[in-house]
Amino acid sequence: MRVAFGTDESTPVTDSVKRWLEENGHDLVVVGEDEPWPDVGRRVGELVASGGADRGVVCCWTGTGVSIAANKVLGVRAALCTDAETARGARRWNDANVLALGLRLTSEAVAREVLAAFLAPEAVPDAEEEENIRRVETD
Repeated sequence: MRVAFGTDESTPVTDSVKRWLEENGHDLVVVGEDEPWPDVGRRVGELVASGGADRGVVCCWTGTGVSIAANKVLGVRAALCTDAETARGARRWNDANVLALGLRLTSEAVAREVLAAFLAPEAVPDAEEEENIRRVETD
C-alpha cells in the first residue's frame, strides 16, 4: 500500500512510524517533515485525495491540528486515533483514509499497534455504514 506521511516535528515516534511502514512492505512517501502542521496536513491530504497515495499518516504534538488541516481537503476523512480499536473503527465505520497521531501521548509501541489496525487489509468500511459515510462527504 502507498502511504503518504507528514509530521511537523521529527521524534523517535515519527522515526518508528516510518520504519514500521517500510518494514511492513508499504511504499512510504514522505511529503513533509519538520514543516508547519497546516502544510503537513494539507499536503498529505492532497496526495491521498488525488490518488497519489492509498492512505495517509499525519503527526503533530496533539494530532488535532494536522487532522483538521487534512480534513479541509475534499475527499479526506482524517481520524485522530489514540489506540488500535479506535483506528479499526475509524476505518470500519467512517472509511477514514488519513490517520492522525498525537506525538505528546503516543508511544512507539502504541503507534505501531494503531498503524497495524488502520492499515490492515481487513480494515474495510462496513457496508451497513455506507449511507452514513456518504452523508459526511461534500460536493
